[in-house]
Amino acid sequence: MSADMTAHTPTIVLVGHGMVGQRFLESLADRGVTERARIVVLCEEPRPAYDRVQLTSYFSGKTPDDLSMVEAGFMEKHGIELYVGDPAESVDREARTVTARSGQVFAYDQLVLATGSYPFVPPVPGKDARGCFVYRTIEDLLAIEEYAKTATTGAVVGGGLLGLEAAGALKGLGLDTHVVEFAPRLMPVQVDEGGGAALLRTIERMGLTVHTGTGTQEVVTADGAVTGMKLSDGSEVATDMVVFSAGVRPRDQLARDCGLTVGERGGIAVDELCRTSDPAVFAIGECALASDGRVYGLVAPGYEMAQTAAATIADETDETGETGETVKGFTGADMSTKLKLLGVDVASFGDAHGTAEGCLDVVYSDSRSGVYKKLVISGEGVLLGGVLVGDAEQYGLLRPLTGTVPPVSPEQLVLPAGAGAPVALGPSALPDDAVICSCHNVTKHAIGQCESLAEVKKCTKAGTGCGSCVKVIEKLLPAPKDKGLCGCFSYTRSELYEIARTLRITSFAALLDSHGRDAAKGGEGCEVCKPTVGSILASLNNGYILDGEQASLQDTNDHFLANMQRNGSYSVVPRIPGGEITPDKLIVIGEVARDFGLYTKITGGQRIDLFGARVDQLPAIWTRLVDAGFESGHAYGKSLRTVKSCVGQTWCRYGVQDSVKMAIQLELRYRGLRAPHKLKSAVSGCARECAEAQSKDFGIIATANGWNLYVGGNGGATPRHADLLAQDLSDAELVRLIDRFLMFYIRTADRLERTSTWLERLEGGLDHLKDVVVHDSLGLCDELEALMAAHVDDYQDEWAQTLDDPERLRRFVSFVNAPDAPDPSVRFVPERDQIKPDLTILTLGRTNSTLEGASR
Repeated sequence: MSADMTAHTPTIVLVGHGMVGQRFLESLADRGVTERARIVVLCEEPRPAYDRVQLTSYFSGKTPDDLSMVEAGFMEKHGIELYVGDPAESVDREARTVTARSGQVFAYDQLVLATGSYPFVPPVPGKDARGCFVYRTIEDLLAIEEYAKTATTGAVVGGGLLGLEAAGALKGLGLDTHVVEFAPRLMPVQVDEGGGAALLRTIERMGLTVHTGTGTQEVVTADGAVTGMKLSDGSEVATDMVVFSAGVRPRDQLARDCGLTVGERGGIAVDELCRTSDPAVFAIGECALASDGRVYGLVAPGYEMAQTAAATIADETDETGETGETVKGFTGADMSTKLKLLGVDVASFGDAHGTAEGCLDVVYSDSRSGVYKKLVISGEGVLLGGVLVGDAEQYGLLRPLTGTVPPVSPEQLVLPAGAGAPVALGPSALPDDAVICSCHNVTKHAIGQCESLAEVKKCTKAGTGCGSCVKVIEKLLPAPKDKGLCGCFSYTRSELYEIARTLRITSFAALLDSHGRDAAKGGEGCEVCKPTVGSILASLNNGYILDGEQASLQDTNDHFLANMQRNGSYSVVPRIPGGEITPDKLIVIGEVARDFGLYTKITGGQRIDLFGARVDQLPAIWTRLVDAGFESGHAYGKSLRTVKSCVGQTWCRYGVQDSVKMAIQLELRYRGLRAPHKLKSAVSGCARECAEAQSKDFGIIATANGWNLYVGGNGGATPRHADLLAQDLSDAELVRLIDRFLMFYIRTADRLERTSTWLERLEGGLDHLKDVVVHDSLGLCDELEALMAAHVDDYQDEWAQTLDDPERLRRFVSFVNAPDAPDPSVRFVPERDQIKPDLTILTLGRTNSTLEGASR
């Protein structure tokens, strides 16, 4: 850009970089404004915009990076200047400048205030004591997490949305938790009396203590730290920490200081285009008082404001006059919400409290199961709104129907299946202009233009906000294409598993002939289905992996029960459960490595890998190891690899449970378990997480009350933090849940699908997984446990099985016609007092069977 052009480049300054601020920047980029204007962003927090709606997921294993709302490279691509930790301190509207805390002064043509809101802390004595927190930012959560390490009891002031999320976080941190709500019910803004009662019963069953209809009178302290609370009803609560979550207030001080008009009760007054009383200044999000007189505390209205402001500025900065965009003013927004609080579904939409004159209620309540549903209907049958607690499955359909006469009776919309609700209302009943995604204002018609959920998210952003619309979106998309495993089978891997299990099919040929595609029946299968079915049959039948037909189905490494290396040699990995090993066993490994000239390395999974063995040497190596008490570590199979552990309570001064004992128990229980992909695990003896359990397929972290179980982690090429499945488990409860989780994964995952990918693909995600394996919603748990019990009872070490059978040993030769001859192409050169492969030697002349195995 030339100096002359730069002099005329307009500057837009954005104050605040939260979710709404980031949406504003994206809207500017979509309209090409970033190409013709300088964009400056002043951000108070030490990190760019993140998903504040999902803030509590930090306590379930999400990292701050996981919560980021900023796509990698977005700022650089669009030339946006982002200053984190450097908020605006003052605005000079006459000079049109903003001064940041660092002292930098930025001139602007348009100024956009997206300063959000701040937590309201009641003016009670002791509110500033050590141990008092608010629940608003990632930094707040980090501080709460750290302080909770020395606390046993926590109290949350406020029983609204954020208050219950904070209470869930404290409970997850192992604290006895109290909730204090001044209103007579929980979540008074979203739910009515009946919904609040259902929510209260469910939350109290989870072990939380709830105090409604009372306020906080004083925070009691000793030596400057929190020791309790006095409530307005005269009662007292002993607590070590207090989290204030009693609502928010618009952050409008910057606007007040520079003379902009603000509302009587706060909020920067804006018109329908989100302009303030100064035409050069805009306000969006929670800091803005909209033209309808409301301050909106939800993200969806903030997004609408961001788009309105961006469209207006795009029109003003386009000197060509060619935008052609009709700016849609912001005149109000849908306040519907769907949440999951402490595992409980809560939703409200439309006129949830029934304020319309002459309206009628249709109510279904089941206090035993904690389900409450209420629909508000006009005298003419128009759906006006509703409240759903405990079961919000229908929210995605009911909210778009608000303002219409539903095609079925109201009773059928609230009654559960089998209770007089014979008609299932599907998404096809919705009109084309029904808004399916309220976060991004996306209609049914717009979704219908896409072919897949990924395309919907990319083109419309629907489903990328709160996520409550995803199930409806999926039902609106075209029927999926052929999901068959391969050209031989029209079934998925999970379907083939069920077929083989139910019909007791024990051979690939039988499965192919009975359930293969017509063209494949009687054939030999392919490189996709053979190892996949081989894994299925191995997990169901638990027989010797190299017997008969089963041997022909296995991957390369399985053929010789060892890992083939790049020069044609093999590595041997004996199992060392939990990483615990005696000196005598260490000596045996050392002697084997010395006597066979093997390269040795301690792996990241707390065991020892012996490299450089020829195929004809494997039985001799195994003999030495098996005689010393070792067995196969299954480093070659799609099966359990290791269960790492720290030293735990036995040795570590921070440990609270015996992590080594548990790791050994789990590794010995699940050894040899064949799965769609390899499995890794770890057990940490305390929250310091030395075993890195949250990067494993299933990880266990000790608490003072038992064990927390995390699932779906992955430390591979696409790292993923595991999600918390259950907490404070006894030893027996932990093992039972892992049994269920692993068998459910094995029977439902796709081929070569890690648990992390499977969990993200699983419809309903973690919530559905919890329903199945924790709450037994499908009635499968007895069956899953029985399958695992059969595996444990039938386990045999494959190395020992091989050594006991002379016929099986015949396969372990380099040359069929010269069984005792070593492979001359397997050579090594010295390096660091050990060996490494000599890659200058061409690996030619092996038997057909060896080359065939290497090609699989």
